[in-house]
Amino acid sequence: MSAIQEKNQSVKGGEFIIKESNAENTFIPEEFSEEHLMIEQTANDFLKQEVHTVLDRIDAMEAGLMPSLLDKAGELGLLGVSVPEQYGGFGKDFITGTLLTETLGAGHSFSVAMAAHTGIGTLPIMYFGNTQQKEKYLPLLASGKWKASYCLTEPGSGSDALAAKTKAVLSADGKHYILNGQKMWITNAGFANVFVVFAQVDGDKFTGFIVEKTYPGLSLGEEEHKMGIKGSSTRQVFFSDCKVPVENVLGEIGKGHLIAFNILNIGRLKLCAAALGGAKHVSTHSVSYANTREQFKLPIAKFGAIRYKLAQQAIRIYACESALYRTAFMIDELEKHKLADGIEYSQALLQAAEEYAVECAILKVDGSEALDYVADEGVQIYGGYGYSADFPMDRAYRDSRINRIFEGTNEINRLLTVDMILKRAMKGKIDLMTPAMNIQKELMAIPDFSEPDMSLFAQEKKFVANYKKALLAVAGSAVQKLMMTLAKEQEILMNIADMAIAIYISESILLRTEKLVKLKGEENCSVQLDMMRVYVNDAADRIALAGKEAINSFAEGDEQRMLLMGLKRFTKVPAFNVKEARRRIAARLIEKNEYCF
Repeated sequence: MSAIQEKNQSVKGGEFIIKESNAENTFIPEEFSEEHLMIEQTANDFLKQEVHTVLDRIDAMEAGLMPSLLDKAGELGLLGVSVPEQYGGFGKDFITGTLLTETLGAGHSFSVAMAAHTGIGTLPIMYFGNTQQKEKYLPLLASGKWKASYCLTEPGSGSDALAAKTKAVLSADGKHYILNGQKMWITNAGFANVFVVFAQVDGDKFTGFIVEKTYPGLSLGEEEHKMGIKGSSTRQVFFSDCKVPVENVLGEIGKGHLIAFNILNIGRLKLCAAALGGAKHVSTHSVSYANTREQFKLPIAKFGAIRYKLAQQAIRIYACESALYRTAFMIDELEKHKLADGIEYSQALLQAAEEYAVECAILKVDGSEALDYVADEGVQIYGGYGYSADFPMDRAYRDSRINRIFEGTNEINRLLTVDMILKRAMKGKIDLMTPAMNIQKELMAIPDFSEPDMSLFAQEKKFVANYKKALLAVAGSAVQKLMMTLAKEQEILMNIADMAIAIYISESILLRTEKLVKLKGEENCSVQLDMMRVYVNDAADRIALAGKEAINSFAEGDEQRMLLMGLKRFTKVPAFNVKEARRRIAARLIEKNEYCF
């Protein structure tokens, strides 16, 4: 491979820890095509005209309203963007699907119903269905004539999905599987025509099934009363001797975990996208309110405490968005390479998403927690009105909370992040050991006192490179010290995950800003530079705290002192006036009266 090819090749999944990515090979939202922007505008118009005008009616569960909105979305082609053309969709690329999910993420309960239908409801059939199943169901789902639902969780199996108790037994004549059991927290259950259901065949073969609502033995519980997303249908689904034709087995008997886990990889990225769309919507409300609400004869947008909040909302959004589209592009590119190599369509995207499963887990955590931060500060900016159900923050605050539970809790995703990185290292897909050993040698060596590179971005690149060294030092020492017992030390794993998340998001915002400056010039990107610098500087403190907690949990004596000294060295950043940077960010938002980056 030539040096140029090597430079332009994306890093492998999880490899961001040990390799430097380049801005040239990073996709940024400022590069959306005309077609991307047209689809985004169509989705925005649909939300404003059809969804935002009836939010109270949606939350009141008005009979037939949500299915009718999905029907309208289907008529506009919004349900079939990712479905292949041969099955009635538009067959657009992964970035397009991600952008659509982000845009519609501002739709509160509607976005949940939409995502469940187009994502976990449709994708299992699209990627694991046989030809007959795809021909029968995908045109119905792409048009919205049929609505889809996904039945995985049970009363006794949430995060431990494979512990499902629902059983499937082959009938005496061999024509049907007889399902018995129950599922709970099932989105769209109240109006879905088809359910993707997971059950144990012969007691231990976790298997997927396509179950139509009309099959005898399927019944629904009452609508659940929820803290938020009140307008989304959430019911229990019961199976009592439910007869499912054998031709409706999805994928292979005993291979249901491949469906569940692979779809979750895509689902986690898409959840981040939806949360991002919601966060932008809340940020715009926050800015607009701060510009109009007066206290002490001044708009509250004039006050530093409020400007801090507006700026920090924007920084979290801009950083999350940078990582989202960086990852979506890497998945999209790998999918195209696999298609070119002859991998069939149904497997190319799944394999690409699986390659970047670490990054998808990171995105899920960061996206959901960014939205929670933005919504929480949105309530605070509105003050007493933020607590009123007559103002938009009440719904935004309640609706945001589910995202840290959906698609695997954030705790599970943090643990998975570390687990998947270590497994990739054990399989030889990532060489973590060599860099980790080099870090230990560096800790024993004299620090580099050479003149620093003062070119644009050089300082931040050094920060990120050092953050990676801090992670390798902590994680490498923890693995060496704890070995097989590390899996039981969840607190330490969570600390390491927090370090990895901060690094990936920091590097992403840095790459985006570097590329943006090359496209538009430094003078036109001053506020984006501010956002990047605040985020990357603040990351030093978060990484230092997580690292210190981890080190103090497993090391002592000379080892502890050496690791803490190294952590301090690798998270040391020079003084930077974040107050003035945030004020400049807030000033731009206030001037535009909306989230504008």
